[in-house]
Amino acid sequence: MTAETTETTGKTEPDDGYAAARLRLLTGAESGPPRRAALASLTDAWLGRLLAGAGAPPGVALVAVGGYGRRELSPRSDLDVLLLHDGTMDPGELAALADRLWYPVWDQGLDLDHAVRTPAEARKTAAEDLKAQLGLLDARHIAGDAALTAVLRTEQFAQWRAHAPRRLPELRELGQERAERHGELQYLLEPDLKEARGGLRDATALRAVAASWLADAPREGLAAARATLLDVRDALHLTTGRGGDRLALQDQDQVAVSLGVHGADALLRQVYEAARTLTYAQDVTWREVGRVLKARGARRGLRSLVGRGEARRGAPERTPLAEGVVEQDGEVVLARTARPERDPCLVLRAAAAAAQAGLPLALATARRLAKDAAPLPVPWPSEARELLVTLLGAGADTVPVWEALEAEGLVTALLPDWERVRCRPQRNPVHRWTVDRHLVETAVQASALTRRVHRPDLLLVGALLHDIGKGWPGDHSVAGETIARDMAARIGFPPEEAAVLARLVRHHLLLVETATRRDLADPATVGAVATAVGDTGTLELLHALTEADARATGPAAWSAWRSSLVTELARRTAALLAGEAPAGQEDAEPAALSAEAERLAVEAARTGGPVLALRPRPEGPAGRAEDVVRQDAGAVDGEAPDAPVGVELLVALPGHPRALSAVAGVLALHRLTVRAADLTRTDPVGAGPVLLLTWRVAAEYGSLPEAGRLRADLRRALEGTLDVAARLAEREKAYRGRRRGLQAPPPRVTVAPDGSRRATVIEVRAQDASGLLHRIGRGLEEAGVTVRSAHVSTLGANAVDAFYVTDAMGAPLPRPAAEELARALQTSLGG
Repeated sequence: MTAETTETTGKTEPDDGYAAARLRLLTGAESGPPRRAALASLTDAWLGRLLAGAGAPPGVALVAVGGYGRRELSPRSDLDVLLLHDGTMDPGELAALADRLWYPVWDQGLDLDHAVRTPAEARKTAAEDLKAQLGLLDARHIAGDAALTAVLRTEQFAQWRAHAPRRLPELRELGQERAERHGELQYLLEPDLKEARGGLRDATALRAVAASWLADAPREGLAAARATLLDVRDALHLTTGRGGDRLALQDQDQVAVSLGVHGADALLRQVYEAARTLTYAQDVTWREVGRVLKARGARRGLRSLVGRGEARRGAPERTPLAEGVVEQDGEVVLARTARPERDPCLVLRAAAAAAQAGLPLALATARRLAKDAAPLPVPWPSEARELLVTLLGAGADTVPVWEALEAEGLVTALLPDWERVRCRPQRNPVHRWTVDRHLVETAVQASALTRRVHRPDLLLVGALLHDIGKGWPGDHSVAGETIARDMAARIGFPPEEAAVLARLVRHHLLLVETATRRDLADPATVGAVATAVGDTGTLELLHALTEADARATGPAAWSAWRSSLVTELARRTAALLAGEAPAGQEDAEPAALSAEAERLAVEAARTGGPVLALRPRPEGPAGRAEDVVRQDAGAVDGEAPDAPVGVELLVALPGHPRALSAVAGVLALHRLTVRAADLTRTDPVGAGPVLLLTWRVAAEYGSLPEAGRLRADLRRALEGTLDVAARLAEREKAYRGRRRGLQAPPPRVTVAPDGSRRATVIEVRAQDASGLLHRIGRGLEEAGVTVRSAHVSTLGANAVDAFYVTDAMGAPLPRPAAEELARALQTSLGG
């Protein structure tokens, strides 16, 4: 039996009890702050009756703290409750009273965070535990002795304000530690709405700072941002039927429907906008806290040397930075003579000065500029264009200044097309930023490459605009080309330079996609790039933009291997554009093999079997040849080294119809993840073709397998005594039930148009998985085509592979046959 009664209190609860009233409220009432407040009031009335029914004497109060104290109850929120007493009750009776309160709550299936304390004990706990003190700042009376609750609140606020100079730095450090653990909410695909930076915990911290009276957060938009995150959490609780704050991928569509939002991307965008508001407010607030605490310390030191009156007469020092822009107290502010309403370039001048000086743009300054600044004429004057380039060229210091402009709506005022990419999520897990932040980060990366190009202004603006088409339907590169041309004209670039920027946006993926998916020795490859780029100046810019884009995307998007391929493609293309004879003509000599590859090829031809070498190789420039540890099979067997960053596996074997699938299958059996692969053919001794496969692999976990075991299993697979497909199918079946998350998009297989004059290029895009390359190889082998070369690339969870295939006579496939092959292969892969 619970302590539930059937009495009602006005409109708060009907006769059938708290549980039924709670259910009606959660399923029938309109969501948002009114429902959360109504749920808190309903719970207050119920707990009040429990306290009265438990026979609570005078000197006892029931107090809501934390989120419950703020009336922010989500459907599955914990109830944070304090049983406050004056210390006069017998301990046994007090414990019995607490049990009569807590057990009915647990009987309802509600989570309860409870404590029993006197005001003095609460004060002591708050002094020792910062989290407890934050909860007590939101203390709210529920029932019982209201005077006791008033004493608690008065003491807690006095204690917090008295110790704020010491506790606020602790609070900031707590938030920083939390951000390191949970990341930034505004960029996460599966954000924790409470713990991530810019989440509900930080909103509570801002309330605590305001309660200290030392500093206050910028209030505009804070309440709406907090309400957005709470609304999403409410919908998450109702959708999943459980508590929690993590907005998982598989729940986002249902949560969006519950909130009346058009899709998961629109939902994430709302969450990101709220988080961005809270994050910016947090940055501004902590900067102000630091300034106030520093000023207090300086005043105390000054008063110890001079009289109080003398100390008051000092005026803040103002250092000029640019026309109408000065530095004061570590921030960039407007000069007293500045007239934003008469100076259209002042917004960009202040921003550029702040970024170049590595200083924040003061909140009051950003707001005054947003309110009073005269709009720039279109096209922009040359000064405005140069100031934008200066801002973008400041490196990492560009980011906080750009965020300050963004928070006040100044970016979209300058560049209206920016609105479509603002806070837009990117579903590709390789990307670590939203679209707009990725564009700014690309400009940051490009600023380090400006010495490599003749037109750094075009590089920086191209970096800022390269993904601008992602806010529009269709191929973002194609859509972005038109938008970038229009934006470049708006910014004030002449038509010929706007055309270069448009070309950079249209082809910003050209170099990396071609370099990692095409045969660089094929004249058609280099010719296609040269035709698209047009001239060496654009090629120079595109090369730098490619690197900046990849580095800004995430660590999986750029490596020494990709860099070398892109550089080689750029070199060959530049030579062709300069009028030099292209490398890789039909009658040209094949590229020379490395000494290691030639040794393996000769050994394979001599023995008639597979030979391999496993070479751990660091990815960075420190990976010199003399630093390489080599492990061979066929000549020398050794101990397997620990898995390094970037491992190269060379395999040479006489021509065999199942070579690709066999090698790929054996690697999968040994839990080696393929990051990249190349297949070529050579005839080192004139005794017949030898296949040479170069793989970049990494162990899924643990150490690399011994080279001797790899060779033995490869020999068995080629002989047919090791059923690779069956072994991989058994493993897949065993692991299938353990996987969670969204269903991956189906694989897509296409024929690359005009990919090569010497072979048909089959492109495969699929979710990377153990054994994928084995299945692709089997599909091509069963189709009876010859794999002339292969170029495999893994980017995060996505595999993008290109296979150069010919018929039995060594000729490219007719178009109908190629398309039929692509369809059959896609079907075999599950597409």
